Amino acid sequence: MPDRLATDAIDPELFPGAFNAIRTCLRLQPEERITIITDEASSEIAAALQREVESVGAAHSVWVLERHAQRPLKNMPAVILADLAKSQVSVFCARTQTGELGSRIEMTGVVNQHGIRHGHMVNINRQIMLAGMRADFLAVDALSQRLVERARLATRVTCRTAHGTDFVAELSPKLKWIKTSGIITREKWGNLPGGEIFTSPMNTNGVFVVDGVVGDYLCEKYGDLRDTPLTIEVADNRIRHLACDDKTLLEEFRAYTSTDENSNRVGEFAIGTNTACTHIIGHILQDEKIPGIHIAFGHPYAEHTGQTWISKTHIDCVGRDFDIWFDDEPIMRQGKFLV
Repeated sequence: MPDRLATDAIDPELFPGAFNAIRTCLRLQPEERITIITDEASSEIAAALQREVESVGAAHSVWVLERHAQRPLKNMPAVILADLAKSQVSVFCARTQTGELGSRIEMTGVVNQHGIRHGHMVNINRQIMLAGMRADFLAVDALSQRLVERARLATRVTCRTAHGTDFVAELSPKLKWIKTSGIITREKWGNLPGGEIFTSPMNTNGVFVVDGVVGDYLCEKYGDLRDTPLTIEVADNRIRHLACDDKTLLEEFRAYTSTDENSNRVGEFAIGTNTACTHIIGHILQDEKIPGIHIAFGHPYAEHTGQTWISKTHIDCVGRDFDIWFDDEPIMRQGKFLV
């Protein structure tokens, strides 16, 4: 049976972000049904979401993962997948554990199959609910739309920083630019908080200095990399050389990007567009939405952009204070959009 969370002792500071998630981003209607998947660690945020759902008056079910399976998950529990398939809207609001990517891919497979408007709030926390989730998502969507329209006409994107990044992505009209601005549709589920446009580049070359954060479980472990940046040299879309003063991080990142034949391949090239995200907080869910560039190695969701290859892994890399050009047109200077 589904679970129910207590809603009588929720921190009211969570309410604006929950309102944005349910009413602005997912646009839940009273006649619809929503499935909320959460865990014990995220249950207060999930309770705030449940409270907002109840105020809408929509049918709903809540599933706390630990009550239905042992963590880390080997698979998403069948009872949850079956319930998810009956909903028009869904939210995943839980912390990740090592080895659980496969269970989330099972979940998003159901989301894609049934055209569910899905908000992916992986590793959401209070800090993000009070910052990125309080964005004006209609304004973020308008900015993202202006950018993606220009990006789709560009043949290359160049990005540089004063910290050593000098990186060029070559684009192809055969590969799609995707907008995930926080306004979620049946055609494309998205992370919340939203605020990015991304593609899978035809090719990339240059140096990318990760002086923000790296993704997956490494983000929680290493946090803000301002003082120990990871320098990645890329040639023909593959890692050629890595350097970092933190040798433990260096070797963990090297191991992660050696998991399979495509783990060291650039699978995503993205531009953050959430202007409510103003500084690195050491959390990939929000930090990858900061205005600027982030790239990712590996790509388990390659079908989104029209790629033909796939990887078991996906690790984002975020930098700071970018200058960006679409072909020869300046788009950003020192982290501030010019469009």
